[in-house]
Amino acid sequence: MPLIPLGDGRGEVAVDFSLYLITDRHQTMGRPLVAVVRQALEGGVRTVQLREKDLSSRELFKLAEELRLITSQYGARLLINDRVDIALAIDADGVHLGAASQPVSTARRLLGPQRLIGYSAHSVPQAAQAAAEGADFVTFGPVFFTPSKSDYGEPLGVDQLRSASEALTIPVFALGGVKRENIAQVMAAKAHGIALISAVIAAADPKTETASLLQAIELHANNP
Repeated sequence: MPLIPLGDGRGEVAVDFSLYLITDRHQTMGRPLVAVVRQALEGGVRTVQLREKDLSSRELFKLAEELRLITSQYGARLLINDRVDIALAIDADGVHLGAASQPVSTARRLLGPQRLIGYSAHSVPQAAQAAAEGADFVTFGPVFFTPSKSDYGEPLGVDQLRSASEALTIPVFALGGVKRENIAQVMAAKAHGIALISAVIAAADPKTETASLLQAIELHANNP
């Protein structure tokens, strides 16, 4: 499959992270989400997506402010799921969009070139369209089965992940059921990195688990 060229509206910020942590406060085992994210930051995560779709705008704004504070303390990036307004209001590092969101091109006009735009793709054509519109990176999945992505049908598998990684010239992150045990498979499929929720958010020790995941990514990125 030929490479899909970058969109003209792509931002100017490098995607220099390999682990993309997505939040879900319902999976923290009763712990405050901010405390769990802090532990992940201590373990080495450098990019976090705030994704709490069931919160009111006021509640989401307050949580975003708290996460902006601690991510800044650790020199990490914070992206807000879908809400360009909140991202701008708290000076977040970007947004993460999907098929039901505003177009990538519209978000880019509002955010400018100095913020990141990620996109959730569930097929190679979706990923290619996001790249053409100016997304900086895509999450691609579900690669493996995971209850949180069961609405999207059967897992796409590592072969489709490889197709997306080879077709796009922007980074592709494997999403859905990714754990330490299958990192070797996704990195061999030429993924830029991994995106996940429960493997860190629900871990008994988020700091240690984050460090272990980063070590595994580095190992298999160097030895695909």
